[in-house]
Formats: sequence, structure tokens, C-alpha cells
Amino acid sequence: MPSLNRVQLIGHVGREPEMRYTPSGTAVANFSIATNSYYTKADGSKEETTEWHSIVVWQKLAENCNQYLEKGQLVYVEGRLQTRSWEDNDGQKRQRTEIVANSVLFLTKGAGKAEGAPVAGRPSAEEEQEEIDPEDLPF
Repeated sequence: MPSLNRVQLIGHVGREPEMRYTPSGTAVANFSIATNSYYTKADGSKEETTEWHSIVVWQKLAENCNQYLEKGQLVYVEGRLQTRSWEDNDGQKRQRTEIVANSVLFLTKGAGKAEGAPVAGRPSAEEEQEEIDPEDLPF
């Protein structure tokens, strides 16, 4: 049976992108977005919860996000879940689940770090086909 690993989120940028380059020169950026959900408690009061999501973008999409995204902007993110594990400096095992985005749409009009911010940031077909070497990961 086939499987599916797909995430779609609309939320507000909580942390502006942090841009890095792999040793081979591939751009990678990380940022966070917040999504809210609302529910009514048994006593009738309304409650809001916020979920924070770590987003990773690569190549030209990373450069676009770094150039145009800023805290508070509304964005649509589409990608896949990825969990990575590592051992920290104290020898403790750590684990982090992230969304590796293949599409980021900037939904806030007239905002952004630079004038002329694109409405959408989607990699070209050539960029999507390029494989990322795990050895190039900066973390």
C-alpha cells in the first residue's frame, strides 16, 4: 500500500528565517510559524491554543524566504514531515520533527522585508529535482 507524507499549514511567521549555506554552497533556511486552534471548554468558556512548527526550506526557496519573510506575516506552507536525531554536546540524544517545505506562499500583501516581494515562492522544476546530500546538512 502506498504512503503519504504531506503537510499543509497556514500560520503566522514567529521567527524570521535564519539563512545558512552547506559546504557545497546550497542555501538552507529555518524559521517557525504558529497556528491557532479554538475550542469551547465544558464550562462554556472559549480557549485558544497555539502550536509552533519548525520549517526548513532549501535552495532558491530558502533565499526568497530569507529575503522577503518577516515576523507576523501570514504564510501557507506545504511540505513533508521529517524527524532527525542527534547527540548533543552533553551526550544526550535529541530529536526534532520539522516540516521540509517545498512551497511557501506569502499571503500577507504589501508586507515583507523588501519592496516587490513575490506573492508566492515555489522552486522551479529543475530545483525540485536536485537531490540534497545529507552530508551537506549544516546541523
